Amino acid sequence: MHMVRQDCGSCHGMRMTGGLGPALTPEALAGKPVESLAATIYHGRPGTPMPGWRSMLTAEEAHWIAQQLLDGLPDAAR
Repeated sequence: MHMVRQDCGSCHGMRMTGGLGPALTPEALAGKPVESLAATIYHGRPGTPMPGWRSMLTAEEAHWIAQQLLDGLPDAAR
């Protein structure tokens, strides 16, 4: 969760409400398949600032992050 907040948050905003990258809130991601989100995390998006994280994450970890984003990240204070 620390990596998501720090690394992803640097572009998507510390609360995942958007910045350089789009918002990653449950509302913004509603209707998007977890597999698609996991693939974006793992492989990135060519032609955009979104890097692939496959050198640092497994496909299973990318899937876990995608599911956490869809479910809403736990409060940072927890």
